[in-house]
Amino acid sequence: MGSSERTERLAASPDLFENRVLNFFSRVHPVVPALIFVPVIVVLIWLSVDRGLSALGTVGLFVAGLAIWTLSEYWLHRLLFHWTPKFKGGDKINFIIHGVHHDHPNDKMRLVMPPAASIPLALIFFTAFMLIFGSPSGYAAFAGFLLGYLVYDYMHYYLHHFVPKSKLGKRVREHHMRHHFQDHNYGYGVSSPFWDHVFRTVPRSRKADRKS
Repeated sequence: MGSSERTERLAASPDLFENRVLNFFSRVHPVVPALIFVPVIVVLIWLSVDRGLSALGTVGLFVAGLAIWTLSEYWLHRLLFHWTPKFKGGDKINFIIHGVHHDHPNDKMRLVMPPAASIPLALIFFTAFMLIFGSPSGYAAFAGFLLGYLVYDYMHYYLHHFVPKSKLGKRVREHHMRHHFQDHNYGYGVSSPFWDHVFRTVPRSRKADRKS
């Protein structure tokens, strides 16, 4: 396979369904998540303060929500995105959820999560946050969680279409590219590789490759 053909394959955007409407909702312009969730974050912060949460409490819970996102990102990627159901049609379900991204990692319209998936997931997590933290604490914590999600979405897009200039940025990009092109059983953290170190799923480094 020539380099131009490989580039075209990686950037392709295949249909996932026979239905045109479903295919439409399986793709999303990168600006859409921000248009949906930035106003929600603002409203959640306003609600937390308006209902009696102190500024310090709001900031603390917001940061806690960010931290919870990083762990959720890791396990969603590891357990859900790389889940292959052991029944007929399981491979197709896996391909729709995440396999298409591994086959076509530079598809610009599938690098951020479509609202058809992100909104139901957000509602599930919001319910969990409110049950655990209550009101108004849950509003501030979930606002941080949503910001973490947006950071993940846009960092993911950036890592696939740009080359970071900083040393840290290059390390994060290499971490994710090794997940794609070396071994997808490692490197589940995208916006925060921290949990890969905790759970021992860090991809092999170039230095390790040279030693083997």
